[in-house]
Amino acid sequence: MLNLEKGRDDAYPEYSWDVRRSNMDDFDVIEGGSSPKQPEDKMKTVESFVKKNPRKLVGGIIILLLLAWGSSGFYTLNAGEQGVVTTFGKFSAIATPGLRYRLPRPIQNHHKVDIATIRRAEIGFRTGMSGVITQEALMLTGDENIVEVNLFVQYRVSDPKAFVFNVKEPETTLHSTTEVALRSIVGQNPIDYTMTEGRVDVQEAVQVYIQELLDSYGTGIMLMDVRLLAVDPPEQVKDSFDEVVRAWEDRERLVQEAEGYMEDLLPRARGEAEALVREAEGYRERRILRAQGDVAMFISVLDEYEKSKEVTRERLYLEAMMEILPQTTRFILDEKTGSGIVPLLPLTDSLDI
Repeated sequence: MLNLEKGRDDAYPEYSWDVRRSNMDDFDVIEGGSSPKQPEDKMKTVESFVKKNPRKLVGGIIILLLLAWGSSGFYTLNAGEQGVVTTFGKFSAIATPGLRYRLPRPIQNHHKVDIATIRRAEIGFRTGMSGVITQEALMLTGDENIVEVNLFVQYRVSDPKAFVFNVKEPETTLHSTTEVALRSIVGQNPIDYTMTEGRVDVQEAVQVYIQELLDSYGTGIMLMDVRLLAVDPPEQVKDSFDEVVRAWEDRERLVQEAEGYMEDLLPRARGEAEALVREAEGYRERRILRAQGDVAMFISVLDEYEKSKEVTRERLYLEAMMEILPQTTRFILDEKTGSGIVPLLPLTDSLDI
């Protein structure tokens, strides 16, 4: 049996028998020592404590709830993400990547926005699905033909605040805007132009138009690339359009061949023309120089003639005779011969002999 000595009460007067008794209620007194109480007894002890200290229990629970509620304001933003923080639903701040804290809900809230990932939108088809989505792909061209168009769009979020607040469903808005812009641009051009040489122009015009619409809506989306993956006629008339495309390709080939022949012929023609021009210029220079020489010689003769007219006249006469006589038949008459003899000496015949 447990031996309780009275001397202990005297030594520790602050501990009364009742206190020691209450501290020992957790043990069963048996011969040879004591053992812990069973769970039922502990529950009774807890219930007893709750009944005796209800305010402390309620205060502790409230503190734990407040701590849990306050710790719910911690959140993490990964690289390439930004957080749009709101206070009672109104924009408050933009949070950068890392461990961040905001006031718990419903005071503040945050929306994670990935601004680094390149997203995509598809018109007329879906990745992983066979065939085309006819309600999106079929469009009317400017010459009242029907064409199937598949468009691929790449974009990213450039303004997280606008992306969250300005439009309820920005990606759905992008899809609808892209379809509207594509139908508008395709409807302004004939089918041959859209399918062949105007394909790149149509693609660029669609990108510009989509970006203008997105900016006017304030979506906070920036286009990175727009590609026309397919521009084909409907299956029912595809063979006829293929013939048209082949004819257009043949025309382009013939045009290129003609341009090649032209590029080969024009340089030679230009060279020949240049040679003729040079030759004419040389002939002109020769005639000018000859005329100038003739004029200078005439002037010099005129000057000499003015100085000595008789001598100059005689010299000119002799020079003229020297040029004329070698080309004529000459006859010499001797005035001293008598009338019975013919005064003729045939020099030509004698020279031939």
